[in-house]
Amino acid sequence: MFNDTLAPTRAAGLRGWLGAPVPASPFQARMQQLWLKWWRLRTNPSALFGIVVILLVVVMAVFAPLLTTHDIYAQNLAGRLMKPSAAHWLGTDELGRDIYSRLIYGARITLYIAGLTAIIAAPLGLIVGTTAGYIGGFLDTLLMRIVDVFLAFPSLILALAFVAALGPGIENAIIAISLAAWPPIARLARAETLSIRRSDYIAAVRMQGASALRIILGHVVPMCVPSVIVRITLNMATIILTAAGLGFLGLGAQPPSPEWGAMLSSARQFILTNGWIAAIPGSAILLVSLAFNLLGDGLRDVLDPRHG
Repeated sequence: MFNDTLAPTRAAGLRGWLGAPVPASPFQARMQQLWLKWWRLRTNPSALFGIVVILLVVVMAVFAPLLTTHDIYAQNLAGRLMKPSAAHWLGTDELGRDIYSRLIYGARITLYIAGLTAIIAAPLGLIVGTTAGYIGGFLDTLLMRIVDVFLAFPSLILALAFVAALGPGIENAIIAISLAAWPPIARLARAETLSIRRSDYIAAVRMQGASALRIILGHVVPMCVPSVIVRITLNMATIILTAAGLGFLGLGAQPPSPEWGAMLSSARQFILTNGWIAAIPGSAILLVSLAFNLLGDGLRDVLDPRHG
């Protein structure tokens, strides 16, 4: 009885704390900002659809051992190319392996590649862009010319060149995709920094004797983070497609790994006779890429004050 009456009181107290007209601390102010951004995001059906799809993929990846029904490496040539049934929910591939189980474990590889690429590319692009934009001069010219060289090539072609030099494999594919993904982020961070460095508060911090490193890390980088988050979220679709392309060409995850691009590659010879084998991993790539694009659009509306 006591717990039943206490729960609504706590909920009302939390809502009142988040909705207070004057925050009592910097922490409360930040929580109120996050709450307002979430409130705006939840009114965007497309962004919510993207969030739901991404969360489902994450759950699939985390609980893959509990969700799968067959060994993803077990071959059964007597049961190859079976159509979807109660025994094999999404059918079997050319070696008799269960497509459903392999699709579930493939989500782990896709998120692993996309997540590590974002962790590498986003900070690298952010540091290069903010440093070039704030320091300016010869350093800015040098770094931006390097960025221009990278941007002169399509991301997939650039990733192919790097992975061809490094060799096939998931780790080398992550490095190659990261090297192709950071230049647009650096260009965006530089553009943001050029407007931020002329701000009055940056001039005030500079007059107080702060070093360039302290200004960049303590004041410029935090202001650029929202735009970078939006950009890397939108880039996730390109990262996933590039990873699938490398797997399709045999330069990413190697057989018998259940990577979606590799699954699509092995199924291409049966696309006219057993089309579901290629349609299933292809649909998974399409759906996850679309989800990240929709989420990125929603985050842009919420985090960028110039939109919405």
